[in-house]
Amino acid sequence: MLTITQTIDAGNIQVIKADSADDIQLTIRPDSHSDFYQWFYFRVSNVRDMPLTMSIQNASDAAFSAGWDGYQAVASYDQEDWFRVDTQYVDGQLVINHTPHNDAVFYAYFTPYTLERHQQLVAQVQCHPDCSLTVLGQTILGRDIDLLQIGDDDGNKKRVWLIARQHPGESMAEWFAEGYMLRLLDEDDALVESLFSDCVFYVVPNMNPDGSTLGNLRTNAAGVNLNRVWGQADTQSSPEVFFVQKAMQDIGCDLFFDIHGDETLPWNFIAGQDGLPVDEKILAQEATFKRRFAEINPDFQTEHGYPPKKFGDESLTLASNWVGDHFKIASMTLEMPFKDNAARPEPRAGWSADRSMQLGASMLYPIAKHIAEIK
Repeated sequence: MLTITQTIDAGNIQVIKADSADDIQLTIRPDSHSDFYQWFYFRVSNVRDMPLTMSIQNASDAAFSAGWDGYQAVASYDQEDWFRVDTQYVDGQLVINHTPHNDAVFYAYFTPYTLERHQQLVAQVQCHPDCSLTVLGQTILGRDIDLLQIGDDDGNKKRVWLIARQHPGESMAEWFAEGYMLRLLDEDDALVESLFSDCVFYVVPNMNPDGSTLGNLRTNAAGVNLNRVWGQADTQSSPEVFFVQKAMQDIGCDLFFDIHGDETLPWNFIAGQDGLPVDEKILAQEATFKRRFAEINPDFQTEHGYPPKKFGDESLTLASNWVGDHFKIASMTLEMPFKDNAARPEPRAGWSADRSMQLGASMLYPIAKHIAEIK
C-alpha cells in the first residue's frame, strides 16, 4: 500500500488523496502562525517501479507562486544524492511525475539541511583548535542559537560576520555556510592562513532552527519573518535576531553577509545597499566585491538581481541593511536559486547542495581582497 509521511525533520505535506498512484493530491501546510508556504519535504513508500503523479493543489497561493515556472522538484532515495524530477506548473497546481526505482523515495523543494546535520556540523567544527562555540540564547522552542568563532580575536583584527537561514526553507543557505566554514578550517589552505592574520570570522549557520525543523518556509515558531525585525527584535517573538544582534553590537562588525535563497530568479547574486542613503565609498566597496566574486567563480554573476529599493519602507528592518547602517560598513545579502543556475545549468541536479558549498568556499577570495583594502 502506497504510504506518504511528513513526520520527518523539516517535513511538510498534507495528503488529500492517495488511493491511486496516478492521482495523488497534496497540499503544503502553511508556516507556524502564518500564511506563508512553499517548502515541502516528504517520503513516499512502497512505490518501487510505480509511476507516480503527485499534484500539489494549493501551489497557486504559495508565497512566491511565480517561482514555480521552470522549477523542478528534487528527489532522493538515500538522502545523500538528490536529483531533479519532472515537474510542471499547470492550472495552478504543481505536478510531479516520477517512477521510483527503489521502495521509498523522498521529495523536497530543495535539498534539506536537517537539524541533525546542523548539530553534527557544529559539534565537528567546534572541536577544531581555531574554532570556538558560544550559545547566544535559546529560540522560542528552546533550541540553541549557535555562534561559531573561527580564528583568534585579539581586538585588532577585522570582524567578518556571516549568518544563514533566517528563512528556514532556504536550506541552500546552510549548505553555503558549511562550505564556507570547512574551508576556513582547512589547515592546508594558504588563503585561509593569510586571512587569519588580519581578521576573525563569526558564523551563525542556522538563524532559525525552530522554523527549519517545523518545515516552515519563511518564519520562526511564532510566525515572525526574522528578516523584517532587525532593530525591532525582542526575546518573546524573535529571540533569534535579538541575541545575534546583541552579540554583533558587543563584538563589532567590519563586513557582513546574510545568506538566502530566491524562489523566482535562477541566478546567484548579491543585493547590497544600493538605493539607500549610504556613503558612496561603501557602495563602491560592495560593487567591487561582487565583481571580484564573479571573476573567481562563474556560478556567481552581477547582471541579474534585485532592483534598488526593492523592499521600500521595510529596508532597514532587513539584516544586511540594518547592519550596514548601524556599523557603516559593506553589508550584503547573497541569494541562490531554488531552480537551476541559468548561467551554468546542470540538468540532473540543478542548483544543488554541493554547488552551494562550493560557492561558500569560494567567497573567501573576495573577502581577502576586501579586508586587505580596509585594514
